Order: sequence, then structure tokens, then C-alpha cells
Amino acid sequence: MTGNDAYRIRTAVPDDLDQVAQVELNCFPAAEAADRASLKARLEAFGESFLVAEADGRIIGFINGAVTDERTIADEMFEDISLHDPKGAYQSIFGLDVIEGYRHMGVASRLMQTMIETAGKQGRKGLILTCKDRLIGYYEKFGYVNMGVSKSVHGGAVWYDMVLEF
Repeated sequence: MTGNDAYRIRTAVPDDLDQVAQVELNCFPAAEAADRASLKARLEAFGESFLVAEADGRIIGFINGAVTDERTIADEMFEDISLHDPKGAYQSIFGLDVIEGYRHMGVASRLMQTMIETAGKQGRKGLILTCKDRLIGYYEKFGYVNMGVSKSVHGGAVWYDMVLEF
């Protein structure tokens, strides 16, 4: 299965929770992965900022994040959904996940591009995310700018703050 017509991007719904939780576990180390309860809370709090890629009725990837007025992601944002401000200036990206077997097929890029377009239509100033050094170049292709090492210590990893401003 190849090409954009092999899957579709849509807004997540509560019934996606079990599949989304499984995708998260398959894509991130345990120390970095959001647990089922966190993903459920995100779906409920900012479902409009939670997109899934679906192929043959199966979730193959997703992208999600809260909206904020902050220009960088703080660790508290991952767990405290009350920090989501639907009127905020920046769409954050907490995770971009694609399962094995669908990687290197443009699924992650299409999820990101859809989120960027959605944020633009919503009048956001831009998007923010943190990533590991090996992914800086990937996100720069979308127009993100590396702002240096993040204060985040999420999962015990070294993260870099990235911002894409419209």
C-alpha cells in the first residue's frame, strides 16, 4: 500500500483511544510515551488538535498537541491539560507517531502539513515542538527554526525547542 490515497487524515474521536495508545507505545520509549490516561485526557481536552492517519480502518499514525501562548513547550504541558488554551497563539506538537510498516511513506509529513494548515486557518501565530537532535533537519524542512536546547527533561532525554512562525 503506497501513496496518499492509501490512508486518510482525520480528526481523532474518542473511539480511537485504544489504537492511539497502542501506536504511542510502539513509537516511543516507555519513559517518553504518553500513557492511555494522558492520551484520553488530550482527546477530550483538545480533540480538534488531535489528528490521526487511518488505513483500512486502522490507526497508522497521529499528531497531537495543546494550544498555548507560550513559544516553547514546558514539561507540565504534557500532563496538565488545563494549560491548553483554545484561543492560544501557538499550536504545540506533543507527538508525531507513525507505526512501523508505514514509515518513510510520507504519512508523518502529511500529518504535520495538515496540522500546520489547520493552525494557519485557526489564526495561530505558529507551531512549537521539541525534538531530539537527529530530527532537527526533518522539522526544518517544514520551516521550523531550532531555538537551541530545551529546558525540557521529559523522559530523561535532551530536547531541542523548535518554532515555526507564520
